[in-house]
Amino acid sequence: MFCSLRYAQVVKTRKNGVLEKVEKKIIFGEDIDQREISTTLLERQNLTFRQDNNRVSRKTIGFSKMKEWLEYQMKLYCTHFNFCRGHGGLRYKDERGVECKNTPAREARIIESKWTLRELLKFRCVKTSIG
Repeated sequence: MFCSLRYAQVVKTRKNGVLEKVEKKIIFGEDIDQREISTTLLERQNLTFRQDNNRVSRKTIGFSKMKEWLEYQMKLYCTHFNFCRGHGGLRYKDERGVECKNTPAREARIIESKWTLRELLKFRCVKTSIG
């Protein structure tokens, strides 16, 4: 399966806090329609992270003052988000014809089925060298 890499950048220029200009730049890739270049998905992802994690919100009791604990929390959250949590935009029909929410990891065929929290916590992570 061939996957063409495409990457674009949105640069917003502000003056006194007011949006003045939005530039869309193609960094690499071909046949990118200017209307496809948007920050909407990324901004939605960031909002979801902030809403689900009080460790990244400064005005909460759970805010992480130590970077190490914030990194642990974000690794656990991102893994749960991708392996255990069903996403509304990733729907499929199971063998009975029932519509289900898929996980990003299952959609990418990294795993065969949605993990439970128990499976996530019992998973043994093994570091490998990439040569």
